[in-house]
Amino acid sequence: MLQILNVVIPVFAIIGLGDLAVRFRLYPAEGVKGLVAFVNNFATPCLLFLAMLTSDFGSTFNPAIIAPFYVGSLTSLLFGSLIARRFFSARPGESVSSGFSAMFTNTVLIGIPIVQRAYGQGALPTVFSIIAFHAPMLITIGMLVMELVRRDGAPLHRALASAALRIVQNPLLWGVALGLLGNRFGLVLPEPGTAFFTMMSAAVLPVALFGLGGALNEYRISESWVQASVMSLFKLIIHPTIAYVLMVPILHVPMDIARYGVLLAAMPTGINAYVFATYYDRAVNVATNVVLISTVASILTVSGWLYVLSL
Repeated sequence: MLQILNVVIPVFAIIGLGDLAVRFRLYPAEGVKGLVAFVNNFATPCLLFLAMLTSDFGSTFNPAIIAPFYVGSLTSLLFGSLIARRFFSARPGESVSSGFSAMFTNTVLIGIPIVQRAYGQGALPTVFSIIAFHAPMLITIGMLVMELVRRDGAPLHRALASAALRIVQNPLLWGVALGLLGNRFGLVLPEPGTAFFTMMSAAVLPVALFGLGGALNEYRISESWVQASVMSLFKLIIHPTIAYVLMVPILHVPMDIARYGVLLAAMPTGINAYVFATYYDRAVNVATNVVLISTVASILTVSGWLYVLSL
């Protein structure tokens, strides 16, 4: 248990510090977006580039880990949407937005720091092989499903074009793509280049966590907290459970490798769920609450998963 606390407490302490700093005006609220933008647009792409460039994908690219992660994600989207529609009387577009909140994982701001703290640098290539598909696959699927179910939806080709544009403009994917190209062609960085990307990568963990804590000040619990709690349950419990069952008992992935993917699946909902909801103006209050509730609840659930996975 002490080992689990040693992993979890520093991560959530930095999140809490960011929250308190903004709440008590020790750090300007208007600066939080700049921190998050720095992490997403500069530091993390450098981290992903360096990771992709130096990874041995022959040993880390494992479909038996990647596929269960995304089966769990899509199952959460499907059943989260159906539950929102059936039990909370949500309209079709609102249902999809709720399901998206149940599906989209905070892989970068919380996932990378937690997995790195728990299992070290050796876990990150496997984590990055999952992250490489995360935004492009899930955002595209989410947008297509939304356009298909909305009564006022745009033509399908516009949804495809919009999804493609969002993917191309994503700096995280540029980091992944350029790193993979460099890896494929045997690129070796000179010492100043390696030092640059290493220094930028080192900024990801503290800045991302502090910025996330500050961003949580924007969210407030609203009347949709019950529905948001159900979506959070899918994200924190159902998704990693599906990943675990598929990886370990069914596909027989060794636990010392499977736990990387399962723990990543257990991370809370990412801020992109809020971005998705505001983009379509559907169930924004639900998405807001899911980000807040799942992030706070993950202090306990992530600790529980670390115990289950025998840290």
